[in-house]
Amino acid sequence: MQARYGEGPPRRYEQARILGGGSAINALLSNRGSPADYDEWAALGAAGWAWDDVLPWFRRIETDRDFDGPLHGKDGPLKIRRPDAAALSPFVARVREVLAGQGHPVRADQNGEWLDGTFPSAVGQSDAGTRQPTSLTWLTAAVRARPNLRILTGHQAMRLILDGRRVTGADIAGPSGAVQRIAAARTVLSMGAIHSPAMLLRSGIGPAGGLRAAGIAPVHDLPGVGANLMEHPSIAIGAYLPPALRVRDEDEHHEQGVWRWSSGLPGIPAGDMHGSILSRSGWHSVGRRIGSIFFWVNKSYSRGRVTLTHPNDAPRIDFAMLSDRRDLDRLKQALRMGAAALTDPRLSDCGPVFPTSYTPRVARVAAPGRWNAIQRGTLSAALDAAGPLRAALIHGLVTQGVTLRALLADDAALEAFVQANVGGTWHASGTCRMGAGGDLWAGTGPDGAVRGVTGLSIADASVMPSIPCANTNLPTIMVAERIAAMIASALRQAEGSGDMPSERC
Repeated sequence: MQARYGEGPPRRYEQARILGGGSAINALLSNRGSPADYDEWAALGAAGWAWDDVLPWFRRIETDRDFDGPLHGKDGPLKIRRPDAAALSPFVARVREVLAGQGHPVRADQNGEWLDGTFPSAVGQSDAGTRQPTSLTWLTAAVRARPNLRILTGHQAMRLILDGRRVTGADIAGPSGAVQRIAAARTVLSMGAIHSPAMLLRSGIGPAGGLRAAGIAPVHDLPGVGANLMEHPSIAIGAYLPPALRVRDEDEHHEQGVWRWSSGLPGIPAGDMHGSILSRSGWHSVGRRIGSIFFWVNKSYSRGRVTLTHPNDAPRIDFAMLSDRRDLDRLKQALRMGAAALTDPRLSDCGPVFPTSYTPRVARVAAPGRWNAIQRGTLSAALDAAGPLRAALIHGLVTQGVTLRALLADDAALEAFVQANVGGTWHASGTCRMGAGGDLWAGTGPDGAVRGVTGLSIADASVMPSIPCANTNLPTIMVAERIAAMIASALRQAEGSGDMPSERC
């Protein structure tokens, strides 16, 4: 899909079209965010979603292999582990040492007490070191064998079917394009913060004026659908690594270190900034030669929107990143702090250091294919052999003439670079947010039920009132578990009262 990030032209925004969704392709980082994130959810009208409410659910979905105690789970389906000191790449270990010398303490547990510092990354991996998508950890063989479960892959959900304001099912298109109708007493959308609101909009649920403009007859005027789109704006800084600083264990996860700090901007909570310290910047030969710190604004304030221009078109995505000045200022701060870290004398054997981002050019380098592999191999060999010409090679081919020194010397140039190169983190959220009954901009209630219609709930990142200071995988799983439990509880109560619908979910 194409999305508008900031002031530049639209760029590609990847989404997982696979069973398990984002958990099948994400970077595996397994953090929950700040307790203050969830207290804020409750304050924004999502009653029952404060930290003390959600912590038991975070615990029940995980088995932490390294820590126990009141903040960690020991018998959940998702295994959480951290690289030990022997597995850390020398680059990551050295960066953490440098940051400690600059006042950022070395700590052991990023899912422990919410403190600033650097941490070994908590990652969701099986004991064998493999990925754990929800399609395997939750849809186990026993679950798949249930007689009331039918899994269809290779299909596309088209639109919801409504009888007045009651959702009675959905139309889906199969691999041949043939459309079939699935009837349901209750329908749950779990399509993510881009496609869940798009499905509502296609079905006539959303802001009436926007629906009419897209040629869709409004069924229910719900202004908040598609609004409040949130992401973690990102930027990065990289450095060429000599062989001695490269990855020791090719099987070890590449995001081996986390740097959390507080920007100090007025009124912004602690731990509002994040840096992933990467032992390699890509899966390929060039990426193995580049170590980097990938920054994002953990507590972002910019808000965008998902809309439709035609019922059959892909959704229009405008993140409006950096539209809130605080986000822009903090990414600039991140680049300055990253430069101070990677140009420290204790890292003098790596370099040059350069600003970077996940731009379309970077994405093209990583694309599979024989010709791309030849180009990557040639560039890798050139980087190793360049010696004193390495800086010129990187600035010519990678940064297109932009140097870190020039950016740090000119605040206007630094600002322009960030605005032109800001990226996302694939943490889209908030477009059908939970809220109190009188909140006209809340798309769902605290139970995930869509406002103003019956028989329809949402259980994904779109219901988040504000974006947590975390990769959104664990928070999304927690949300889905809680909403599933709420739906099951409501069905049991209805069954006990004899008020069950004629069809099961």
